[in-house]
Amino acid sequence: MIGFSLTDEQKLFQEAIRDFARREVAPIAREYDEREEYPVQVLRRMGELGYLGVPFPEELGGAGGDSIMAALMSEEMGYVSAGIYLGVYVHVFLALNAIARFGSESQLRDYLRPGIAGQKVGAWAFAEPDAGSDPGSMTTRAVRDGDDYVIDGTKMYITNGSIADFVVLTAITDPAQGMKGLSLFIVDTKTPGFAVARTLRKLGVRASDTAELSFTGCRIPADALLGAENVGFMNAMRVLTAGRIVSAGFALGTARAAFDQSLRHVKERRAFGQAVGDFQGIQWQFADMALELECARLLAWQAAWLSDQGLPHIKEASMAKLYATEMCARITGQAVLLHGASGYMADSDVQRFYRDVKVMEIGEGTSHIQRNTIARQVGL
Repeated sequence: MIGFSLTDEQKLFQEAIRDFARREVAPIAREYDEREEYPVQVLRRMGELGYLGVPFPEELGGAGGDSIMAALMSEEMGYVSAGIYLGVYVHVFLALNAIARFGSESQLRDYLRPGIAGQKVGAWAFAEPDAGSDPGSMTTRAVRDGDDYVIDGTKMYITNGSIADFVVLTAITDPAQGMKGLSLFIVDTKTPGFAVARTLRKLGVRASDTAELSFTGCRIPADALLGAENVGFMNAMRVLTAGRIVSAGFALGTARAAFDQSLRHVKERRAFGQAVGDFQGIQWQFADMALELECARLLAWQAAWLSDQGLPHIKEASMAKLYATEMCARITGQAVLLHGASGYMADSDVQRFYRDVKVMEIGEGTSHIQRNTIARQVGL
């Protein structure tokens, strides 16, 4: 049965995470954006409160939540700071999600459970300098050597890269198979041969940590293989599909924050003898934005519901991610314009929202990749 209202449990969770976000994250959002520094204490605090365990079953140390709750958490956290939440998103929905899906008992014990508790921070090391949307161009190698694998290569644009305790890494184990010869590994960042080559500065989400990682003769035990050998590409795609639903909620939150701040502004700002919001042209603009927000929410919830029912949702996840992120770019751009010169100033939240959203159209598969996925799913 499909409904359009949240359950009592989901409503209580939404209220709790909204309160946390506005009480503990919103007051520091601008400061950490300006400092270009990640507040690791937020992630650890979310672990203490159980929020990092939302998408994982109780038997794995999680909270036993569902995909709707994951989308709600992303919306409320995205509302206050996309940069701060990006670190949480990558840790939970990419790194930990991969371990929860494919990990051995020892990997669940050593990485998933402490990750859920906020005691260890994870990163998702997929992209490379010349291989992001094209995993077939990856050059990072993992060569079996007795009871070990030896990893050599470079990973680029890695969120949490310089603060991570471990990374979930994609590497080539069978070059003859191309992208079908990729495997997933867990690499402890204390391993000799692992290094943070440099941290990277960005246009937006400046409160997140982003780094280039290098692996030089990085020797890891064979049991660091995550899942089976040479199925890493398909397993990574499963993780990314789930992440796209959450990414849609993420973009929805940022767009809603821009909408709300703009609504308050046009009610208070006066021009030509009346509130700016009294002009019909402005009212129509807000009507269109409200429509887009609701469409994005319905797409995200539909994909989340399908996921929770165990039904196919590749197309729906890509649609939700594509629409929500591009919608967010439109609304944040309009928010800056509606605020005029004040919205363009560095101390304005709406300019931060505007800068932050661009990465949402790039990460977890660009808008081009989402359109390719949708086209394939409809039969082209």
